[in-house]
Amino acid sequence: MASDKVKVAILMADYGHDPTETAVPFSEFKKAGWDITIFTENGSSPKCDKRMLEGWTQKLLGATQDAVSLYDDMTSTPEWQHASSWSSPTFDLSPFTLVFLPGGHEKGVRQVIDSRVVQTALGAFFPQTRKPSRKAVAAICHGVMALAEGKTAEGRSVLCDATTTALPGAMEGAAYHGTRLFLGDYYKTYGAGSESVEEFVRKKLDDDKVQYRNSLGLSPFVVKDEKYNYISGRFPPDAKLLADEVVALVGEISQAVNQRSVELMHGI
Repeated sequence: MASDKVKVAILMADYGHDPTETAVPFSEFKKAGWDITIFTENGSSPKCDKRMLEGWTQKLLGATQDAVSLYDDMTSTPEWQHASSWSSPTFDLSPFTLVFLPGGHEKGVRQVIDSRVVQTALGAFFPQTRKPSRKAVAAICHGVMALAEGKTAEGRSVLCDATTTALPGAMEGAAYHGTRLFLGDYYKTYGAGSESVEEFVRKKLDDDKVQYRNSLGLSPFVVKDEKYNYISGRFPPDAKLLADEVVALVGEISQAVNQRSVELMHGI
């Protein structure tokens, strides 16, 4: 499977995703020469959380200038400007090599997290990433929450037997309590009093004490599952490492597939 044949589906809401968690992986996937398709509910071009991109909230809490620059580059691409629809009758993830779910805590991301269409599609796609496989999934922050809502044929979360990380509850709580006087419940996607992303994801796992991996450090941190071609991250500082690990994983998959093709040609 050559790099120019790698097809990536990025599933998004119309508004609210984190610009760093979206633009950094997008940039790395483009550098790898992959074909990228952005999916929103009705095919409109998505917009990331403006609080992370402009004003005092950007300067204090939001994307770095480098990430803002990557975001501006991303929004000028044909892939971004001509999104496809995940509510279309023809929506199908099976042609794709990689499905990527960026995060974001703005309430607009509930559009993709709560979508039955997306849940069903992820329920069909994720089991196909069980090793050995040509397919992969990556998710970061609230994107892990969206993935955890994918259901298997038995009605269980697709992550029930997977190893994962997500936005740590301690980080989410610190952001919420530290800003609620001037931003209200902005850092609580489902409103004040709702469970954290970590609590939500842990409930989907068969044994969260073993399967949920955590780090409260600020250094980049990602988790690579051993059963599935699945990589997860916590928050924006993890985005570059996540993207690099995904590019490496897909490269390894490609090499394995090509090697197997050669072996079959020679009757090995």
